[in-house]
Amino acid sequence: MKQLQKLYPHALVLLGFVLISLIYFYPVLQGKQILQSDIAQYTGMAKEQNDFRASDHQEPFWTNSAFGGMPTYQLGAKYPHDYIGMLDDAIRFLPRPADYLFLYFLGFYGLLLVLKVDPLKAFFGALAFGFSTYLIIILGVGHNAKAHAIGYMPLVIAGFILVFQKKYIWGGLLTMFAVALEINANHFQMTYYLLIFLLVLSGYFIYLAIKEKEFKPLFTSFGVLAIAGIFAIGANATNLLATAEYAKFSTRGKSELTLNPDGSKITGNSALSREYITEYSYGIAESFNLIAPRLFGGGNSEKLNTDSSVYKFMTQYGASPEEAQQFTENYGFTYWGQQPIVAAPAYIGIVVFFLGILGLYHDNRKIKYVFLAGALFSLVLSWGKNLSSVTDFFIDFVPMYDKFRAVSSIQVILELCFPVLAIMGFQSFFTQDKEKQWPSLWKASATVFGLIIGLFLLRSTFDFVGQMDSQLLQMFSQGQDKAFGTGFIDALKEDRKSLYAADLLRSGFFILIAAGVLWLFLKNKLAQNTTIILVGLVMVFDLVLVDKNYVDADGFVSKREVEVPFQETPADVQILQDKSHYRVFEVDGNLSSARSSYFHKSIGGYSAVKPRRMQQLFDYQIAKNNIEVLNMLNVKYIIQTDSTGAAFPVQNPNANGNAWFVKELKAVNSADAEINALDKLDSKNVAVYSPDDTGLLILKRMLLKNKSFVKDSLASIKLDFYKPNHLNYTSNNTNNGLAVFSEMYYRNGWKVTIDGKTAGIFRVNYVLRGMQIPAGKHTIEFKFEPQVVQTGSMITLFSFIGMMLLLVGGIYVEKKKSLNFKF
Repeated sequence: MKQLQKLYPHALVLLGFVLISLIYFYPVLQGKQILQSDIAQYTGMAKEQNDFRASDHQEPFWTNSAFGGMPTYQLGAKYPHDYIGMLDDAIRFLPRPADYLFLYFLGFYGLLLVLKVDPLKAFFGALAFGFSTYLIIILGVGHNAKAHAIGYMPLVIAGFILVFQKKYIWGGLLTMFAVALEINANHFQMTYYLLIFLLVLSGYFIYLAIKEKEFKPLFTSFGVLAIAGIFAIGANATNLLATAEYAKFSTRGKSELTLNPDGSKITGNSALSREYITEYSYGIAESFNLIAPRLFGGGNSEKLNTDSSVYKFMTQYGASPEEAQQFTENYGFTYWGQQPIVAAPAYIGIVVFFLGILGLYHDNRKIKYVFLAGALFSLVLSWGKNLSSVTDFFIDFVPMYDKFRAVSSIQVILELCFPVLAIMGFQSFFTQDKEKQWPSLWKASATVFGLIIGLFLLRSTFDFVGQMDSQLLQMFSQGQDKAFGTGFIDALKEDRKSLYAADLLRSGFFILIAAGVLWLFLKNKLAQNTTIILVGLVMVFDLVLVDKNYVDADGFVSKREVEVPFQETPADVQILQDKSHYRVFEVDGNLSSARSSYFHKSIGGYSAVKPRRMQQLFDYQIAKNNIEVLNMLNVKYIIQTDSTGAAFPVQNPNANGNAWFVKELKAVNSADAEINALDKLDSKNVAVYSPDDTGLLILKRMLLKNKSFVKDSLASIKLDFYKPNHLNYTSNNTNNGLAVFSEMYYRNGWKVTIDGKTAGIFRVNYVLRGMQIPAGKHTIEFKFEPQVVQTGSMITLFSFIGMMLLLVGGIYVEKKKSLNFKF
C-alpha cells in the first residue's frame, strides 16, 4: 500500500503529461496530422520502399526512386529483431506529434527525480523543457528524428548520474535502456552532442573521485557504463553497422576528389566543407534571443499586425487595409540575425533563465556547475564561423565533428542544461539555507534586470540591417519609384527596433511577476505550494505564448494530405503513361526536392546524407547542362516549367536505356580524371573507369588485359524483371563484351550472377555499374542482400536477450536487498 502511495504523485504527473500533450496538439484528437515540410520530403523519398513493403511484406533496403539509387538505411528501413524500436513505440503511444512532446516531458521528469526534485516542481520543470521554443519548432517543420533523440537525452544523463552516485544496478539499467533508445532514435548528430556533454559530466565525477581518493567506485562506475554501452550499442547493431557502411558512400564520407568544379584545389580535409558545416552559425549578440524571443526579429516570416510600421507604410502608399495586411504577412522579414533561415528564435524562457541564475546563487550542489559549463560550452560552439578559432579547432582535431552541419543546433545542450539549473534553483530556494533566500532572490533579480537594461542601452549600437535587405530593396525598386523600396526597408527597420524593445519589456514583465510571487512567499503572503504553482504557471505560460506564434492548429491538416503530400501534375500524368523503366530529372528541384521521387524514379531527392558521388555528378556535370550524363543515367524525361510556373515534360530521345554494350573501356588514374572525362564522353560506346575505385585486384588485372571490345550491332541487354532490390536482365551478344548498367554502383550488398554463377561488377562512368559478359545469351541477376543487415540482426538479437537477462537479474538483486536478504 505504501508503495502505491509513493507512485500516486508520479501517476498523476504522467497523466498530466498525456493530457497536456494532447491539449496542446488538440487537432490530433480530430484525426488530423501536422503538415511537416521535412516529413513531406521524406514521404516522397520513401514512397517506393513503402509500396514494396506493403506489396511484398519485406524490406527492400534499396530504392531507385531517389538519387538514381541508394540504400534505404537512412530512409526508415525496418530491421529484424528491432525490439528496442518496439519499446520506443510503446513509450510514444500518443498520436504524432503529441508523442514527442510527451517524450520531452517524460525524459526530463526522470532526470529531475534523479536530481532529488520533488514531483510538483519536476512536473513544471518538465513542461518548461518540453515547451522550449526550439523543441516545439522542430516538431512543426518535421525534424522528428532530432526531436526523438532529444527526448531521450535527459534519461541518459540521469542514468550516468545514478551510476556515479554508486547506484550501479538501477543506474546501469537506466543507462543501458536509455542509450539504446537514444541510438535507436537515429539522429547521430544529437547523440554526438550528448556525448560531448557526458564527457563534461564524467570529468566532474572523476574530479570528485580523485579528490576523495575513491578510485574503486570510479572504476566500478566506468565498468558498469561500459557494459551498459556495449549492450545498448549491440541492440542497435544493424542500424549502426549499416549507417557506418553507407556513411562512406554519402556526402558525410571523405571525397576522392581534389579539385572543385571550377578547377581550383579543394582545401581542408574535412568530410564536409567548412562553409557547409558553419552555414547555420548563431550570431554572438543574437544569442540573447534565448531570453527575449524577437530581439533579433524572431523568425524569417513573422506575423506583423496593423500597428506595424510596414502596415502603416503600405496604407500611406494607397493600399487598402486588406492589401496592407496581406503585404505584411508575405513580407514580414523582421529577422536580422546572421543565419540564412530561422523558423523561430531558440527561446528558452525568461523565467527559466531567471530561476537558473537563482540556482547559481542559491543551490549548494556543485553539480550545478556541470550544467552551467554544458550550457556555456554549447553556446560558444553554436557561434560557428562567428568564433572561427574555436570552430576550426573542433573541425580539424575533434573526431567526427566535421561530419555534421548546422553547428547552431548544438544549443540543444543549453536548452537542456538551463531548465535543469532553473529547477535546481527552484527546488533549493524552498529547501536550502532559508536565511539566504532574500539575498539570492535580489541578486538573481538584479542580475537579470541588469542584463535587460544593458540590452536596452545597447539598442542604439545596432543597425538592424538584415541579410535580405539589399535583395528586398532591389526587388521593390524595380518597376516602381525607388522611394518605395527605401521606404519599405526603413519601415522594416522600425519594426525590428519595436520588436527589440517590446520583447525586452515583455521579459522584464515576466521576471517582475515571478520575482514578485517569490517575494510574497518570503513575506508569508503565499503558501509554498501556491507559490510553486504560480511561478510554474508563469514559466510555462511565457513559453507557450511564444510557441503558439510558430506552431499552432493551423499547421494541422487531414490525414490524407500528410500521407499524400504531393499531387500529380499534368506533366506527371503524361510521364506515367510510359510503363518502361527510366529516370526523371526535375530541373526546378535540382537535387533538393523529393517531389518527383514520389511519382517517378528520379535522380533528385531530399536528404542530409545523399550519395556523395551523385551530388558531385550534379555539381560537376549536370549543373553544366551535360546532356550526355543524363543519357547515361537513363533520364528519359526532364520536367521543366514555363513562364507561368506550370510544369511540362520534355522527352529525351537519346537516353541510353537500362543497360548497353560499349566498344572501349578507358582507364584514367584518379577520381578527378574520371569525373572530368565525362565532359566529352560518348557514353554509348565508351566507358571510363579509375582502377583504384574497384578495390578488386582480380578485376583490375582482367580489365588491363582487354580494354577494347567488339560491339555487335545486334547485341542487346534487356531488363526483364524489376523490383528495387532485384533486377533480371537478358543479354545477347556474339562476342565477349563489356556492359554498362544504368544503376548506381554500391560496393556492398549486391549479389550478381550470370546464369546462376557469381559474377563481379565494378564502377564505371563515376557512378554506374560495369560488368564483363561472355558471348552468347545469358541471364544476369542483381539481388540486394546486404550482409551487414544479416550480421547486425544476429548481434541485435543476442544483445537484447542479454539486456533482458540483466534487467531480470538487476530487479531480482534489488528486490533481495529491499527484503534484507543476505546472499
